[in-house]
Amino acid sequence: MKRIKHVKITLTSTAVLAAAPAFAQSSVTLYGIVDAGIGYLSSSTPKGATGGKSSITMNSGMWSGSRFGLKGSEDLGDGTRAIFVLEEGFSSATGAQSVSGLAFNRQAFVGVENKSYGTFTGGRQYTSYYQLLSPYSPTKWLTGAYGAHPGDIDSLDTSYRVSNELKYTSPVFNGLTLGGSYALSGTPGSLYSGSTWSVAAQYTNGPIGIATGFMRVNNATTNGGPWGSNSTLSNNGSQPAVSAINTGYQTARAQQRFAVTAGYNINPQWDITASYSNVQYVPGTGSAFRDTAIFNTGGAVVHWRPLTALDLAAGYSYTRATKANRISSPASYSQFNLVQYYSLSKRTGLYAAEAYQRAGGQTLLASATSTSIVNATASIGDGQNSTPSSSRSQVGIGVGMITRF
Repeated sequence: MKRIKHVKITLTSTAVLAAAPAFAQSSVTLYGIVDAGIGYLSSSTPKGATGGKSSITMNSGMWSGSRFGLKGSEDLGDGTRAIFVLEEGFSSATGAQSVSGLAFNRQAFVGVENKSYGTFTGGRQYTSYYQLLSPYSPTKWLTGAYGAHPGDIDSLDTSYRVSNELKYTSPVFNGLTLGGSYALSGTPGSLYSGSTWSVAAQYTNGPIGIATGFMRVNNATTNGGPWGSNSTLSNNGSQPAVSAINTGYQTARAQQRFAVTAGYNINPQWDITASYSNVQYVPGTGSAFRDTAIFNTGGAVVHWRPLTALDLAAGYSYTRATKANRISSPASYSQFNLVQYYSLSKRTGLYAAEAYQRAGGQTLLASATSTSIVNATASIGDGQNSTPSSSRSQVGIGVGMITRF
């Protein structure tokens, strides 16, 4: 997340290397975050279970995902640098990988960077859509676990990364930055199926900033299952969040997201961000629904720093689906958030987060081959995507500690 600044341990050397130009300067930085806390969740329903009971669990990454990584650069001359990032996410509660089977599941890319011509990278990374919208996203101050828009349906949290992606980001021209990314499908005989592309723009002028972006995911298969099992909401293993909000649309032929985010720094103590997103699930011949499903979300976050070491924030978002697929009372989700963060030092802090969500209307529930109309249920942020509420309401409370290196 953009609010987190890594404290670096950097090894820098200037050497004459047999396989590199003489006197080339290079550096490698080891960095990481360890976040552990305790969370309370009301009325949760794990995958495959029925009913719901409250739970108290030890959680990892409620404020920011636990990780370690290496990043480096080498001066190639004429203002150009070679760059790379290798970043692994893990659970501080169990030590397990955050994504099973992916050693560097958060990021793994290499590329070149030039202040005059921009940056070009290839590998597993964030889309241009997320990269340029994120400085004003709801998770700038609210935590992704509780503060992302319901189910992170618009991919404005850090949970979605794309494999096989080529990405270009322009230099800043009078406050304007442009970006574009394309992820290769990896599907034999098709450049379309399984591909993902996005474009975005960001403009800053003093205390004011605004960004807009579009992303399209062309799903790879048509055999979606419940709760993300064999889900088609995927780009070759890179999957946007699947939750109680969108589980009925896993057999979409394609999905697309358009969003606008903006921010205003009122003074050193106060700032505000706002966002709007439009998410669409487009059916195909093999889909278990027939009409394009559309979800619109709007929200705002107010951040206040009353003391140098204390940050407070409050947010609200509202998500509503359109009438489609025989649903006459479309789903809606109202979400309220509060967070508190106290800095013990530049590296270490204590935090607390509280959230409440109320769902209304109806939505689609997926089975292996069909969908059914059910009452919408709550699923706070993206931390509860696998444990949604068994009712229309859900409360989440978390406290924890985070340190960076």
